[in-house]
Amino acid sequence: MQEETKMIQYLTDFGLSRQEAVVYEKLLQNGKQTGYEIAKEAGISRSNAYTSLAALVEKGAAYLVEESAKRYIPVPAGEFCGNRIRRMEEEKEWLTVNLPGNSQGEDGYITIEGQGNIHDKLINLLKGTKERVYMSASSACISSFADILEELSAEGRKVVVITDGPSEVAGARVYLTASKGYQIGIITDSKYVLSGEYGEGSMNTCLYSGRRNFVLLFKNALANEIKLIKIQKGE
Repeated sequence: MQEETKMIQYLTDFGLSRQEAVVYEKLLQNGKQTGYEIAKEAGISRSNAYTSLAALVEKGAAYLVEESAKRYIPVPAGEFCGNRIRRMEEEKEWLTVNLPGNSQGEDGYITIEGQGNIHDKLINLLKGTKERVYMSASSACISSFADILEELSAEGRKVVVITDGPSEVAGARVYLTASKGYQIGIITDSKYVLSGEYGEGSMNTCLYSGRRNFVLLFKNALANEIKLIKIQKGE
C-alpha cells in the first residue's frame, strides 16, 4: 500500500491527476485496453475512465489505437517521465531568461515549511555553493546529502560538517558533537543561512535568510560550537 501511494504521488509530480495516475498504472499493468476495461479495473465510471484516458493521451502518457474498438496503450514510464523532464528543462531555460528577476527575498527572513520544501531548498543551496559550506545536522541527515557534499569537496569547495555520529563524507572536515535531534543549520559562502527543524517526525520548519546580521550571527555560533568541540577533545 505504501509503495502504491508513493507511485501515485510521484506520478502526480509528473503532471497527472490522482485518477489519471491510477488509470496509467492499470494500463502499465495490463497493456492495451478499452475504456470499459480500464473503468472496470480502476473501479471508476466509464465517463471518468474515458476522460482520464483522453488526458493521458494529451499529456503523452498513452497512445490511442484505432481498432474495431478504441483501445489505449501506455507509453513506457521511463519514456513518459523523460519526455516530461526534457520539456520542463527547455521551459525552465525560457522562463529563466524571460521572467523578471526578484532578489528581494534574499534580504528578508523567509519561513520554509514542509519536509519536501526544505529538502529542495537544501539541495539548491548546496548546488549553488561556490566556495564553502558548513552544515550542522544529525548523522542520518548528513548521510542523505553525502553524495552532493562529496561532489562539492571533489570540486574544490570547502566542506565542514558538524554532526552527532559517524558520517562518511569524503573530503569533508567532520566535527562530532552531542545529539542534534531534528536541528539543522547550513551556511553557504558566508551569504545564505537555513536553520530550523528538518526530518521525518519533526515540525519541518526552517528560517532562511541572506541578511548579513543573521548570517554573521549564525556563522559565529557555528565557530563557537567548533571551538567547544576542539576544547572537549583537547585539541
